[in-house]
Amino acid sequence: QVQLVESGGGLVQPGGSLRLSCAASRIIFSSNTMGWYRQVPGNQREVVAQITSNGNTNYADSVKGRFTISRDSAKNTVYLQMNSLKPEDTGVYYCNYGAFKSSIIYGSWGQGTQVTVSS
Repeated sequence: QVQLVESGGGLVQPGGSLRLSCAASRIIFSSNTMGWYRQVPGNQREVVAQITSNGNTNYADSVKGRFTISRDSAKNTVYLQMNSLKPEDTGVYYCNYGAFKSSIIYGSWGQGTQVTVSS
């Protein structure tokens, strides 16, 4: 049973923007901290941004001021608005839910969505 579906990745030039979306089941979305995680080949998956059910947010230092995470309770969807993209933002982005300000996750990993920042 698919519970998290990511979309919105693509190829963008440095300085450009993308918005990622993650549709979740209501039971997951309503009471959990939702997050976006990034994996680059050869590296461990890392937290990019998280948002609690109350709207508190947490960002990786590398994306602060450029990325914004938000959630729409009516659509059970979490978004990641990525602006001023840099080549080092390239990776596969995954949505999941887990502990706030922690890399601990509670769900299964989906397929993710590829983000490539290149000229």
